[in-house]
Amino acid sequence: MDDNHLGDFLRARRAGLRPQDVGMTSYGARKVAGLRREEVAVLAGVNADYYTRLEQGREHNPSAQVVDALSRALHLDEDARAHLYRLAGATPSERPSAHLAERVSPSLRQLMDGYPNTPAFVMNRTLDLLAVNALADALYSPFAPADNLARMTLLDPAGPTFYTDWDRAAQATVANLREATGFDPDNPRLREIVSTLTEHSVDFTRLWQSHTVRGKTRDAKRFLHPDVGPLTLTHQAFDVRETPGQQLVIYHAEPGSPSAQSLNLLGSIHAMAPAPPLTSRGNVEIGGDRSASPPRVS
Repeated sequence: MDDNHLGDFLRARRAGLRPQDVGMTSYGARKVAGLRREEVAVLAGVNADYYTRLEQGREHNPSAQVVDALSRALHLDEDARAHLYRLAGATPSERPSAHLAERVSPSLRQLMDGYPNTPAFVMNRTLDLLAVNALADALYSPFAPADNLARMTLLDPAGPTFYTDWDRAAQATVANLREATGFDPDNPRLREIVSTLTEHSVDFTRLWQSHTVRGKTRDAKRFLHPDVGPLTLTHQAFDVRETPGQQLVIYHAEPGSPSAQSLNLLGSIHAMAPAPPLTSRGNVEIGGDRSASPPRVS
C-alpha cells in the first residue's frame, strides 16, 4: 500500500489549481492537469528539486515555515492547512492576522442565546468579552464595564468582592493571559492589556513575572453577586473552530441547587430591568450586544 500521504495530498491539490487561479500566466501546452511542480515551488519560495522530493516521498519532514508557504501557494483553507501540517508532522503556526478576527458569527450568537438559563459568552485569547448572552450580562452586571476578564478581576473595584476566591481567580486569570503570549507575542491588544495592568496593579505584576501558564479549566468558580448572593458554578470552554483564538464559555449550576435557583432569580431580575441605552464606539453601536469589536481597557 502506498503510504506517501503527504506527496499524494500535495499532488492532488496541485492538480486542482489552474495558473489563472493563482495569478500566473500559462505558457505552452500543459502535459499535466493543474499547476506544474516548478510553479508551486515558485509560489511557495522553495527549491523545485526539494518540492519534487516532497511529492515523491523522498523528503518527509518539511519545516513549519515550508508547510505554511505551501498552504498559501496551494490556496488551502483552514481545514486543509491543518491536514497538511498533520501529514508533515509539523506544528501549525498561528496566522499572523488571527488576532484581528474579533467578531462573533451570527450563528454562534444564536447558539448562545439558545441557553437562556445559563450564562454563556465568547472571549478571545486576551480575555476580551466579545459577546455575552442575557444571563452572562446579568452575571457580570457588577462590573462597569464588563469588557475584559483580566481588567475586571484585577482593576475593577467590584472584582475582590465578586470573586469569592479572589486570589485564586487572579492567579488563573493572569495564567490564562500569559498563555496568549505563546500564540501571538506581538499582538498589540495583548501588549496594551499587559501595559495597563502592570501600571495599575502590583498583584498583576507579581503574578505575571511568575510566568505561570494555564488554559481554561473545569474548576468550580464561586461568586458573590450583589443581587442574588453566593453562586457556585462550573464551566466548560469550547474552541470556536471557525475563528481560532475564540472560545465559547458556558457556566452551569448543579440542577436543583441553591445556585441554580439564584441563577433563575438573577435572570428574572435583569429581564425586568430597562434595556441599556445604545451608545456608539466608532461605527459600531454597543449596549447589550457585544458582538462588535472588542472593547478597550481604560
